Amino acid sequence: MADIPDRTALVTGAARGIGLAAATLFLKEGWRVALLDVDGPGVEAAAAGLGRPEATLAITADVSDPQAVTAAVQAVADRFGRLDALVNNAGIAIFKPLMETTFADWSRVLAVNLSGPFLCTQAAVPLIAEGGGGAIVNITSISGFRASTLRVAYGTSKAGLAHLTKQQAVELAEFGIRVNAVAPGPVDTAMAKAVHSPEIRADYHDVIPLERYGLEEELAEMIVFLCSGRASYVTGQVIAVDGGFEATGIGLTTLRRGRNT
Repeated sequence: MADIPDRTALVTGAARGIGLAAATLFLKEGWRVALLDVDGPGVEAAAAGLGRPEATLAITADVSDPQAVTAAVQAVADRFGRLDALVNNAGIAIFKPLMETTFADWSRVLAVNLSGPFLCTQAAVPLIAEGGGGAIVNITSISGFRASTLRVAYGTSKAGLAHLTKQQAVELAEFGIRVNAVAPGPVDTAMAKAVHSPEIRADYHDVIPLERYGLEEELAEMIVFLCSGRASYVTGQVIAVDGGFEATGIGLTTLRRGRNT
């Protein structure tokens, strides 16, 4: 894949955050990029801000809408003629206790976070296969590995996406398509800054071996790597990019305190 000219990636949820960081890195590495987001003005502004109109395309679509997804992939085909990588990054979170989470809350989170990657993958596979194969990266979450409060819909959707990744990897290999997932830990996104109080941030720092939040650019590095020829024998994997958070049990905070006394 590294030798293919005009490689093209489609990144969903690309108006900001991890999606925009991935789109930016794809461009730096010589890819063309279609940025998709439900926020039309936001994704248009993001694409314009990249300053590469000849290599970018802004698409407004809801990934949970089958017709919108089909139209989006067709727009990529019409503009660029090929698709080599799909990054299923679009997602939403509704933070409520289990008993306060309505069925509408539950349904919307699963529609975007789980049905969205299902629909986008189904729509994109024929175009990726037509070009000889490529890669798909799903953005899951550490919340899909570890239960935590207020995340019943979000965590469940991300756990489902981790399994969907493996299912897709097994079934799409015959088309020359590799499928992997990246599971971010706490990342310094705009959403995290808005919803994580100083107390929550301190709690995370206490249980992350690297003692900090991740950066959007660090997630982008893993995403683009998995889409590249450098990861040509990697498929069906869910890779945590989390500073060691998922690997940590109890006792880290006590260990640190003991060293500081």
